[in-house]
Amino acid sequence: MTSRPQLIFLGCLFLALLIVPFLGSRYLTELAVQVMILSLLALSLNILAGHVGLISFGHAAFFAIGGYATAFFLSRWQLPLGVAMPLAIILATAFALVIGILCVRLKAIYFAMLTLAFSMLLWGVIIKWKPVTGGDDGFVGIALPQFLATPQNFYWFTLAIVSISTALVWLLSKSTMGQTFVAIRENETRASFLGVNVRQMQLIAFVLAAIFAAIAGSLMAMYLRGMYPQSAFWTQSGHIVISVLLGGVHSFVGPILGASLLYLLEVTIHQYTQYWPLVMGLILLLVVLVLPEGLIGLFRKLYARLGRK
Repeated sequence: MTSRPQLIFLGCLFLALLIVPFLGSRYLTELAVQVMILSLLALSLNILAGHVGLISFGHAAFFAIGGYATAFFLSRWQLPLGVAMPLAIILATAFALVIGILCVRLKAIYFAMLTLAFSMLLWGVIIKWKPVTGGDDGFVGIALPQFLATPQNFYWFTLAIVSISTALVWLLSKSTMGQTFVAIRENETRASFLGVNVRQMQLIAFVLAAIFAAIAGSLMAMYLRGMYPQSAFWTQSGHIVISVLLGGVHSFVGPILGASLLYLLEVTIHQYTQYWPLVMGLILLLVVLVLPEGLIGLFRKLYARLGRK
């Protein structure tokens, strides 16, 4: 999918989200908030997977750091939101820088396994550090600013943050840096011969992905009025990876489409059965065996076929 169709899709999606609060359904409003947050989370992983070609199985760690840090700064230190949220993002960035320096030295499956190891290490810290994180019970009772107290106000706040973040990721993907990321993905050796510092660029992509994941985590913590250990568990990272693969890993709108569809399927299926993990496994098999390029790849093939006819 070229830039123009993707921009049209994003524009139509933005207009649809503008309409949601006026439909008068609190359920739809809150559902849309969760879809936006999870879409931003999938979009953040795609900076690594789609642009640089690195799959992280520990991406949920930065989602959790952003959420827990925002909860702590708002509730324990009682900082204003304009200070608490940026501090949480800076903290996640610092962790990403340290972890990224160690991870980008490795390639392919070793990179993925090391990110998973760090994520599980963070999960263990969250479970055991009960005075700060709440342990198994999670961090509950976040004190939100008064202007975010109503679902409608929080919806507009989330829409603004997610829209700005999406626009920034779009600009990144079209920038010289974004094109350098793609060059590394396509042929790391050739990019190195052309003078690109591959490890440095991979580290930059790793940190940028962590920043947007932390923003999503911060929004989720405020939406749930709490943060829980499951947010850092390996299943959360797996959910993000499946979202990106389902939508289309090399497309900008693919992760948004994949995350939205996967979450809506989860909500729907949970109403009828408890076997959502089985369904998610079947979805992953379908993507790997039938749709290796995701839904966006399927749309491209259908469009090409219709064009030939």
